[in-house]
Amino acid sequence: MDEKLLDSKATFLSLDLDDRLLRALGNMGLVHPTLVQAKAIPLALAGKDILARAKTGSGKTAAYCLPVLHKILQAKDELSVNSEERKRTRSLILVPTRELAEQVSKYIADLTKFCGKDITAVNVATNAALHIQAPLLAESPDIVVSTPAKILKHLVAKSTSLENLETLVIDEADLVLSFGYEEDIRGILAHLPKIYQSMLMSATLNKGVESLKKLILTKPAILRLEDDKEESSSLVQYVVRCTEEDKFLLAYVILKLKLIAGKCILFVNDIDRSYRLKLFLEQFSIRACVLNSELPLNSRYHIVEEFNRGVYDYIIATDESDKMGEGDSKEDEEEAEEEAVEAEGSNEKESADKEEEDEQEEAETKKSKKSKSKSRKRKHGQDKEYGVSRGIDFKGVAAVINFDFPLSARAYTHRVGRTARGGRRGMSLSFVTKEDAKQKTVRNHEEPVFERVAVQQRKQGSEILPYKFDMAQVDGFR
Repeated sequence: MDEKLLDSKATFLSLDLDDRLLRALGNMGLVHPTLVQAKAIPLALAGKDILARAKTGSGKTAAYCLPVLHKILQAKDELSVNSEERKRTRSLILVPTRELAEQVSKYIADLTKFCGKDITAVNVATNAALHIQAPLLAESPDIVVSTPAKILKHLVAKSTSLENLETLVIDEADLVLSFGYEEDIRGILAHLPKIYQSMLMSATLNKGVESLKKLILTKPAILRLEDDKEESSSLVQYVVRCTEEDKFLLAYVILKLKLIAGKCILFVNDIDRSYRLKLFLEQFSIRACVLNSELPLNSRYHIVEEFNRGVYDYIIATDESDKMGEGDSKEDEEEAEEEAVEAEGSNEKESADKEEEDEQEEAETKKSKKSKSKSRKRKHGQDKEYGVSRGIDFKGVAAVINFDFPLSARAYTHRVGRTARGGRRGMSLSFVTKEDAKQKTVRNHEEPVFERVAVQQRKQGSEILPYKFDMAQVDGFR
């Protein structure tokens, strides 16, 4: 953990946490809490509802797990060993993806290393059928970790009860909403008691999170701990305008000559592209693993673990956020267009209008493609709760390469957020396809989305710089 993210004046000892949790933290080598932990934990222990905005890698998971575990231990210490009240589901943690559910469950296991017999936690966000998970829930585990859709199915099937719930946590709240879980959350709320503590953790505070705040939180403490300027200073962003053919050539040159040192994620926009790029790189003895929603859950865990351990330096990840509803809102697009018009002057208005028309045409094209993709999704058994641009703990990522430029500015933010984490420096390199005279490629989404991204980054005090290749030398590899 970077020193800048730690509150050097505070220690976990000063937060009055249970001794068993402090012992586990010491075992994990943690002494000083991060800023979000130092602020959120005392408020949570005091029973306050919390809405926290903090960037990826800032320690949000511990910020809600520690007070949840502390309160459960305190409640059980006051009860006799044979008391029926000891068996109650007291906390529900909702996350957007199965990968994140697994990470949270593992983190809880680490924190309860010295009190594992006193606290039980169950992760139901797996592929297991309801009837297989029902016996685990029948034991009334202290903590249930789940995606909103899965726990709602259990509630409807009456395989679990949340009538004694004390704490509700929604992690990555903005992503939970963008994945289309809002109706599931409303359904869950109907099964909760009248009084309980709520915590929302999010990387952004958009309109969706604001509406969720009104629905779930009561007089919350709002923590805005994300420092955009600090994050942008540790992330260097580049763009290369090239043809479709040159994408493969430049990717080969960058990786073969090790122009980027360290581990790298290459993002593509669909599954077929991920395999095509992997096969291309293998021709030149460049080893890379593939991560996409077609792979079984256990395989995805294994791939991420191997990447984190350094078995692979390169991972080709399919970002399917557009299929999960995580695109730019109309307000985002309009705001970016207004900013661009102001920056370029009124003379550029006509081109901006033309761009909007093209975007509308592109949106219509995407709608027609979407119906085709649905049939493909059923055919290949893609996981609807897969999410790679966020929700997966990639460790030590030196660079992100957008081999395919994302379909929204929001997706771009989430992708580049996989590097420059925890105060470390990182780099992003994006390929933006220009028109190929040979192939007569149709104008695509990349240029208008890139313009929105550029406006967004300028507002945060950051610039996306052109990456200069000496094409005369690059052509020698062609």
